[in-house]
Amino acid sequence: MTKTVEVVTSVERRRRWSREEKERIVAASLEPDAVASEVARAAGIHSSQLFRWRQQLCARTRVPVAFNPVQVTSEPAATPQPVAERGGTIEIELATGGRMRITGPVEARTVAALMKALALGKRRR
Repeated sequence: MTKTVEVVTSVERRRRWSREEKERIVAASLEPDAVASEVARAAGIHSSQLFRWRQQLCARTRVPVAFNPVQVTSEPAATPQPVAERGGTIEIELATGGRMRITGPVEARTVAALMKALALGKRRR
């Protein structure tokens, strides 16, 4: 088994990487089946430096937050109205891993009552 040892005899200055070099190394690390630590080692950098370059070069653009106007009105008349004429499916996945599925035509007040019950319910830990 052969080990490679590098002996540093003088103080090296910090290396400057051009944007093209950084992009090339980051692109190599994003290839299918590429191992980031191996790509970093081949480039002569620490893997944490590679991950920092990934963050900088692959940064997501932030989408501005937008609010939609809402108008609150009084309760409709007591006549039940189905949410959909043909019926559909409402699926709710809970943070605790539970799932609720409602199929067929559902009255709007039934869905409102379910949502209220879920909002007021205690969270399991």
